[in-house]
Amino acid sequence: MPDLQDLFDQSANAVRAARYWSTRTARLMIGVPDYETYVAHRQAKHPDQPIMTYVEFFRERQQARYAVGKGRFRGCC
Repeated sequence: MPDLQDLFDQSANAVRAARYWSTRTARLMIGVPDYETYVAHRQAKHPDQPIMTYVEFFRERQQARYAVGKGRFRGCC
């Protein structure tokens, strides 16, 4: 018979994983960029280059999504 503590730990891990992936999916669906993924990528693939702050990253992603920097507002659709 499994130990109750082991079952609790497994359930807690499953809940944490579900919350993480649900949050990440929801953010991608509404267009909120994933800063942690960006930082991990920059550290792994481009360690010699600077990493934008969260505010810089968010603004850059908004400008890229809505084409604000190109003198027009494209919107999301």
